[in-house]
Amino acid sequence: MSKRIINLLLLVVGITILDSCTKLTEKVLDETSAAGLSEKQIADGFIAPTYAKLEDIFLHTNYFSLQEISTDEAILPYRGGTDWGDNGIYMQLHKHENVSSDANVRNTWNNILQGISRGVTAVNGLKGSKDPSAVKYIAEARGMIAYYNLLTLDLWGVAFKKDDPLVNSTILIGKDAIDYIKAELQAIEPVLDNTTGPGRITQAAVQGLLARVYLNYGVYTNIYGPATFAAADMAKVIEYCDKIINSGAFTLSANYFAMFDDANHTNKELIFAVDQRADLAGHNRMAYFSISGDQFPLPAYTGANGTDGPGITPDFYRSWVNAYPVDPAKADPRFYKENLSIYSNPGDSCVDAAAFNINRGILRGQQYGLIRKNGVFLKCASGKMLVGKLFYDTRSKPTKPVEFTEACDFTTAGSDYNTGYRVEKYEFSKTSVSGRNFGEHDIVILRLADIYLMRAEANLRASTTTSATPLADVNKVRTARTASSIVATPLTSLTLDNLFRERGFEFYWECLRRTDMIRFGKYEGTWTEKSSTDVKKRLFPIPQTAIDATSIETGYLVQNQGY
Repeated sequence: MSKRIINLLLLVVGITILDSCTKLTEKVLDETSAAGLSEKQIADGFIAPTYAKLEDIFLHTNYFSLQEISTDEAILPYRGGTDWGDNGIYMQLHKHENVSSDANVRNTWNNILQGISRGVTAVNGLKGSKDPSAVKYIAEARGMIAYYNLLTLDLWGVAFKKDDPLVNSTILIGKDAIDYIKAELQAIEPVLDNTTGPGRITQAAVQGLLARVYLNYGVYTNIYGPATFAAADMAKVIEYCDKIINSGAFTLSANYFAMFDDANHTNKELIFAVDQRADLAGHNRMAYFSISGDQFPLPAYTGANGTDGPGITPDFYRSWVNAYPVDPAKADPRFYKENLSIYSNPGDSCVDAAAFNINRGILRGQQYGLIRKNGVFLKCASGKMLVGKLFYDTRSKPTKPVEFTEACDFTTAGSDYNTGYRVEKYEFSKTSVSGRNFGEHDIVILRLADIYLMRAEANLRASTTTSATPLADVNKVRTARTASSIVATPLTSLTLDNLFRERGFEFYWECLRRTDMIRFGKYEGTWTEKSSTDVKKRLFPIPQTAIDATSIETGYLVQNQGY
């Protein structure tokens, strides 16, 4: 393993193309700097950083914002004229008026490109390893490089091919980019297995990513035009989905919200996820982002509350209402889960601290919860926690109820603190030191339901029937959530439109909406506060800092059209 010190400066210039203020701080190990470490420890030291940037990418204001707030699913107004203004970046994002200086776009770019750099470091550092795990680790690192490149291709239309850390990356676009990603994933598929759990690249994760690659192949090769879905590509989607389904290694979760609980790392529906368990110091904020600043989900922490961030758009809410003859909360277990019985029984105002748990899913209307006065939670005479109607005490508006409304827009009235129905999909972590800044649930990247729905879509687009009909696959997912007293009824027919709707019901808040909207031809549509029909906005602007950082090499990195 001698002489394997990686020149990180050249990696930054040649592949990451980062903001000049961004630094790679990992200490790369070789025999000169790791005396006394075993070969296994050295190998572990190379592979671990390859995964470490995932939690930064999936921070609520980074990839989530790009994939959700830019769509018909989520909206984040300038709350009360004081919160979430951020120089208008969330409003620009939603209206498809992005600029190349957008901090969330820049941060997402930087984090993804650092991930690529770490993957290249790992591959090169592990090549001479004598440890038996090195072959598998190299495959994992290549898989992560391919995944990160799939993100850059999807978001910015570019990919970065790099083998030698001392040579600049080759920038790929269109067919060249997607073919490179596809080839890398196919090369490592037979090397991997499914023994390491959802927090690592496994054989099933590679197969699921390949299904995504082929399903979106006609999008990525003609990003500004109408997508095409070649029969051969759809056949490959079906092939890879069949491999995962037929393996028997994964099962659909009977409890929908269990997939987003603290303990979801062992949920058998998860195929690939951002590992956020406590010993890995997970710090996601997915559970606190949307709920009110006067919702306090943890009796042990009087400072752990929400932030009145994004709500769902009225358009997305209406897609639920229009799909069912009754309230969607009574028709579909994915929409809502009541944990506090006071909502249905007003007399249940005293709750054991250990049993207190806020509701999940899409939250509407008057909210109830722990009442904080003078920095402490009020209690019943029995010593239980007092639960009652919530008001905006933290906003110094003690008479204003925390009553979420359907209407939410960029007007003064529509951007008040209480506007927009909210989403509490991930559990507010009870196992962490606050739940607010340290969510310990794994963030889902790929799960079995997506495999079924991708197979359904491929069969539907190709007008073929293979191992299962498209309708059967969709209904298998719809009717799998049997832990609730409410079970969604099967669909009687399937079209691309109601398949798109079904993907929204199943995957809301999971960073898939923008990609889905582009593939289904919906991204240039009109919804609340968004009327742009510019196809050039399918891609985000490459951060100006990245272009400036590579200006020494003329034409190396070119801004996307329309920016």
